[in-house]
Amino acid sequence: MLDLRKVAVTGGVSCGKSQLCLFLKELGAYVVSTDKIVHQLLSPETDLGKKVTHLLGPEIIENNKIDRKAVAKKVFGNHELLKSLEMITHPEVFQEVEKQYEQCRKEKDHPLFVVEIPLLFEVGSEGWFDTTITVSANEADCIERFEASTGLSKNSYYQRMARQLPPNEKVALADIASTNDGSLEDLRYEAKKIFKQLTTNT
Repeated sequence: MLDLRKVAVTGGVSCGKSQLCLFLKELGAYVVSTDKIVHQLLSPETDLGKKVTHLLGPEIIENNKIDRKAVAKKVFGNHELLKSLEMITHPEVFQEVEKQYEQCRKEKDHPLFVVEIPLLFEVGSEGWFDTTITVSANEADCIERFEASTGLSKNSYYQRMARQLPPNEKVALADIASTNDGSLEDLRYEAKKIFKQLTTNT
């Protein structure tokens, strides 16, 4: 029996990763979002914030906060700069993920440790996990959700997708493929199936 199963949830932009994770959390899983960790670690005072500011320039700071939109504007479309940013942020983010895993493992309050990680396969982190899940959805739905939730354009969606593997490749690489082309209730049912599968086969 595994000590505490480590599960990665990945997928393209606005495919429903966060919603699936939310449903898994409701069922009892401990859920971590790498995007939220970046957000927490990224302030002008932290070591990570200082490194990022040194890389991208002081203009990314507004009202004593690192403006994520300013960061995105600088790195999307500049592959080398984006790569440099990822090399700075990913090790620190993963350190925090491991810290939370150890804490969760000691507390023994949760049957699964789930990490929402958009660039799982791209950064080669899949080996740390016991199970990988890729969420995929119809591209038109993803674009619609992206525009509605961010207020950004379709072009911004494609810029973000350009740094990721194509969704079909992510599906092929994952242990479990979850298709989010139906209603929220369909996805909730899918989450229950996955949760049961992962907690009964430990």
